[in-house]
Amino acid sequence: MFKGYDIIVVGAGHAGCEAAAAAANMGSRVLLISMNMQTIAQMSCNPAMGGIAKGQIVKEIDAMGGYSGLVTDRSMIQFRMLNRSKGPAMWSPRAQNDRMLFAQTWREMLEQTPNVDFYQDMVSQLIVKDQKVLGVVTGLGHQIFADAIVLTNGTFLNGVIHIGEKNFGGGRVAEKAATGITEQLVSLGFESSRLKTGTPPRIDGRSLDYSKMEEQKGDDEIVGFSYLEKPKLEPNQQRSCWITYTSEAVHEILRTGFESSPMYKGRIQGTGPRYCPSIEDKINRFAERDRHQLFVEPEGWNTVEIYVNGFSTSLAEDIQLQALRMVPGFENCKMFRPGYAIEYDYFPPTQLRNSLETKLISNLFFAGQINGTTGYEEAACQGLMAGINAHLKVSGKEALVLKRSEAYIGVLIDDLINKGTDEPYRMFTSRAEFRTLLRQDNADIRLTQLSYRLGLASQDRMNLLKEKVNKVEALRNFLQDTSLTPDESKDYLESVCSAPLVVKQKAAQLLLRPGVSLKEMANAMPVLGSILKEYDSDCIEQAEIQIKYDTYIEKEKDLVLKMSQLENLKIPHNFNYEKLVSLSNEARQKFKKIQPQTLGQASRISGVNPSDVQILMLYMGR
Repeated sequence: MFKGYDIIVVGAGHAGCEAAAAAANMGSRVLLISMNMQTIAQMSCNPAMGGIAKGQIVKEIDAMGGYSGLVTDRSMIQFRMLNRSKGPAMWSPRAQNDRMLFAQTWREMLEQTPNVDFYQDMVSQLIVKDQKVLGVVTGLGHQIFADAIVLTNGTFLNGVIHIGEKNFGGGRVAEKAATGITEQLVSLGFESSRLKTGTPPRIDGRSLDYSKMEEQKGDDEIVGFSYLEKPKLEPNQQRSCWITYTSEAVHEILRTGFESSPMYKGRIQGTGPRYCPSIEDKINRFAERDRHQLFVEPEGWNTVEIYVNGFSTSLAEDIQLQALRMVPGFENCKMFRPGYAIEYDYFPPTQLRNSLETKLISNLFFAGQINGTTGYEEAACQGLMAGINAHLKVSGKEALVLKRSEAYIGVLIDDLINKGTDEPYRMFTSRAEFRTLLRQDNADIRLTQLSYRLGLASQDRMNLLKEKVNKVEALRNFLQDTSLTPDESKDYLESVCSAPLVVKQKAAQLLLRPGVSLKEMANAMPVLGSILKEYDSDCIEQAEIQIKYDTYIEKEKDLVLKMSQLENLKIPHNFNYEKLVSLSNEARQKFKKIQPQTLGQASRISGVNPSDVQILMLYMGR
């Protein structure tokens, strides 16, 4: 029934979809196995993509030739660029999406991707021989063989759903859990543990009073995520989100449900996400706060269903509804379905190589929540890298490893494999030490050429990149060579700063003044305005950022160069750390477990001191 495949991807969530697309577009024959073909790329939690640091990841996925950015742009109902009041290293795009259109668009793009086959079944076992994976066994008893397997099981591995005192098996509400894989992997020597996540109730939007809430509109300019095409959504077409707040009255009702709460009764053993806690966790941990913010988010263009962001809970249904009806605007709300918590198995990611291949079983890759992460974006970028590296492995080529200085994707994977995680890992800009280089606006400049060399990014992407780079360079040169007279800039500069121009000065130098904007300069100065008409907003923004932050960018590049010296010092495979008697016991144990490939990687392992790295460096120097 089944032909042989190069790669089998297990699970069709965000990680699985990106893995299948990447491997197939590089030339591998891919089989994508899902327990439910109707839930491919399902947005299991909030109907949104991007946000702080997550938006940068989606832009990076797009720059690498992945699909998440395109799918997001084609299904968005609102767009906002977060952190505009801060420097460009902190700007983060975020889109509100039509949940059903998002999944539909993903499936259509996968079905139009050559080399991708689909099959609906549960994978219950892996076929392993001599520490190498050879294929999978499905619930219907089929043996399907492949050269590499990518596991992207999400929350389905032995998943258990909790609502008040009720609990039942499931990987998502109304969908059964996946069994068999955890037990087999543990028998093969893998370490597994449990994590927990949750989701809020879904509400009938017709039953809400929006006049009691604060309206949150989208941006006037829709930048989008993909470098390949611009979003078709017009600013005046966007759907608004809304903001409301809990109160002490809400909290009191929620507290009455603590006696039957699965979290406080100990029925939930898994660790929940620190940065996206349940509402009961919020009012317990932050008891001094008399209210918490709730975001009221529409689920799409053609539905009245509402997602209550900030009200994740596993309390009993009646408690959820009573508490919600005390929230301003929710007095008469009707519930489509209650919130719930879900526990699931994951495998601490220190058991992986930096290619996301497991150390114990060759040609077996893990991506997404199986590695302890949370969020669509974190899952999708792991899927992309696992798909790329699975293809490279079966093709006999060296793995692709993105550095911490190259991408947030590199930061995420490096954190996971070196530090591990015992709680759901979420990306933040603060996790990246080179975030001035890793901006959302330059992901294509950083990554597209690399992806093109792999055969993943298309020729169209490369042509667009070359055109952008040439235009930005031309505009920078013009600004650095063109002098402006006092008369040309007097009114504008007096309006934005206390030091108007008194002598001729280069346009690029004027940009360094606080509060000065290139677009506003162009509106006020005809000599600039006529030139800028030849450039789109992306090029103008990129040129301005490069000029304004040139000193900071160069300093960070110098730091990267210094740090790269450790990255270039390779540690031999199967290095014997026992002979380094001067190493601390913790460092020796961590080195043996994680098997760092470079001194740079060794230096980032949790529990390793600089003195341990120096000892290792001295020994290797001999």
